[in-house]
Parts: sequence; C-alpha cells; structure tokens
Amino acid sequence: MSKLAFPGPTGRARDFGVPFEGEAGPFNSITDVDGIRVGHRTLIEGSGADAVRTGVSAIVFGPPDRISGISAGLFVFNGTGEMTGSHLVEESGALFGPILLSGTLSVGAARDGALVWAKKHLPSASDRFSRILPVVAETFDGRLHDAWGFHLKPEHAVEALDQANEGPVQEGAVGGGTGMIAFGFKGGIGTASRKLRFGEADYVVGTLAQCNFGRREELTIRGTPIGRLIDDLLPEGIELTNQDRGSLIVIIATNAPFDASGLKRLARRAALGMGRLGVCGDATSGDIFLAVSTAAEIALDGESSNRVENIPPGSLDPFAVATVDAVEEAIINALFAGETMEGCGGSLVHGLPNARVASLLKDGYQAGHRDDRS
Repeated sequence: MSKLAFPGPTGRARDFGVPFEGEAGPFNSITDVDGIRVGHRTLIEGSGADAVRTGVSAIVFGPPDRISGISAGLFVFNGTGEMTGSHLVEESGALFGPILLSGTLSVGAARDGALVWAKKHLPSASDRFSRILPVVAETFDGRLHDAWGFHLKPEHAVEALDQANEGPVQEGAVGGGTGMIAFGFKGGIGTASRKLRFGEADYVVGTLAQCNFGRREELTIRGTPIGRLIDDLLPEGIELTNQDRGSLIVIIATNAPFDASGLKRLARRAALGMGRLGVCGDATSGDIFLAVSTAAEIALDGESSNRVENIPPGSLDPFAVATVDAVEEAIINALFAGETMEGCGGSLVHGLPNARVASLLKDGYQAGHRDDRS
C-alpha cells in the first residue's frame, strides 16, 4: 500500500495517497487494454428548470470498420435498469460494436447514434448486420438534469464515438456521467486498471464505471466509514427518497483469453468491488456489469470456426482479484473527480471533499470516532 499524501484540491484518488492493492497500468484506465478507446460528449447548458447536465460516453474496441466481435459475458446484479443489446450478448457470448453509456431517458438517442455511426463506417448492409442491436447502458440523471427535455441527440453519440481515443480517460462529470450522483456526492465516470502476470504472459484488466448509486451513510473508502464521518455537504433541492436510489454500470475489459463463461464469472466480481464501498444494492437499482476479452476475434456467422483460447476455469483467481480491485478504484476515482454542480430546479450536489477524505483516511478514523472529526 502507498502512503497517504496531501496534494491540492483536485486529482485522482492515488494523487491523494489513497492506498490500493495491485499494480495499475500506465494510465490506470480501461484504455490500458490495447485497442480500447474512450470518448465523451458532455452537455452542460443553462440553469433553473431547463438546466442541461447530461452526455454520452463511448467505449470503442478496435477500428470503426471492424466487423468481427469479441468475447463477452454479462452479469445483472440488480435489474432495475437497461442495457440494450444485452440479449444478443447473452445468446452469442460476444459483443459486436462499441458500448455507449448515458442517462436513462437518452438510451434511444444514443442507440440511434450508434446505428448512424455503424452505417457511416460499414457501407455494406451485410457487414452492418451484427450492429443492429447496439449496446447502450444507462443510469438516471434526472435529479440534476432536465431529463424530460430529451436534450441528447444521436449526433452527440456519433461525436463521442468519433472522439474516442487511447490514453488517459476524463473522469467525473463528463459524458454519460455528467448528471450523476453517488453517495450524496457528485458521481460520474471513473476508471482504473490492474496489471498481472499469468504463466509466461503479461495481462491487463481494465474497468470503467458510471456511478449513480449509494446512500451517504453507506460510503466506505478503504475500510473507513467516510459517509458517516462526513454527514454535512448533503444534496440540496433533491428529495431524499430519490437520493437513496441509483444505479451502477461497470464495463470490464481484458486482453487475457476468456470465453463467455469465464467473462461472466469476472463480471460477477464487479459486485464485490461495488460492495467494498459499503453498499448492498437497492431493490430499485440497475447494477449491470459487462466483461469483454480482446484476445480473439469472433465471427457472428460463416463456415469457419471461431477459435477462442481460455484461461483454465480453476485459474480465475488472479483475474478475479484484479477485477475487484480495479472496480473499487474506478468508483473511488469517479468520486474524487466529482466537482460541485448546480442542476435543474435549484438542485445542488457537492463534490467529495478530497483533502478532507484523505485526512480521515490518514488518521484511521473508525465509526466510533464520529465526535473527533473536524
């Protein structure tokens, strides 16, 4: 574990000395997996009842004109949510095309944008067939955003896809995470990765999370009950009954060879990373986790066999640990990237007070020390 330090008011969790297990990749991001690119289109406009606080994020695997798919496995921890195209993932064990993340009421616009993008890059209708069921996942941003104004348009999704890049990934109130709330603080997009060696090969597990879940009193960071120690800075202009409900989307990617069965097992582990933050999962949350492997190309049809190597099922453990660790850090990174935001109808959500959290972690406060907090 690293030692705790005290930088300025902004930065990722590691910049504040939050101690994590495992070795991160060079960007500590899902883009540490070769061939993966991430793009955001953020819409922040106006104030009052018509405030726009939304966007769309895109995760792209390989070149835009790629026809083949990659192995994929899905796990639904709690199903009060939507991921379009998930039935095809379950049926085929593969993912074809990119993944988009946005607000609940923007799923249709994001889906249409994915289709427009596919048509632009795949002129042949037969080549486009595998793209007719795009994967779009959502969490609800209607507490800070005028969701019923339907401000996200298909062209915004196309822009996110076109702007997807390798390298560092923007976090916090960007793209699909723009209007999200987590643990009563500003939520949004977070990402992290872990490097590991298996046999004679080096592999990476990368995660990206869209965080819109958790009650304040649940928030636990590296074993410290932060949510109970910081009981001020509560959301304003938002009904507490709405604050208590939310969702989490996690995308897990690896370059290790896994088939759909192994990836489904990895996807389940995202729930453990989520649980490290102190949550049990609300009955009305949509917590949906999708894992993919870029190790092999998968054809949807044809007369040649797909050839997929597999990590032995009894050797899952190091990849499972990497997944849990990276999911936990991705969520915490989303919180550390959050900045105070004013939204529609006079709503206001504070960003996590990063230096204050670092101080609490350094001093090792526990739940019984509430009276000692500053």
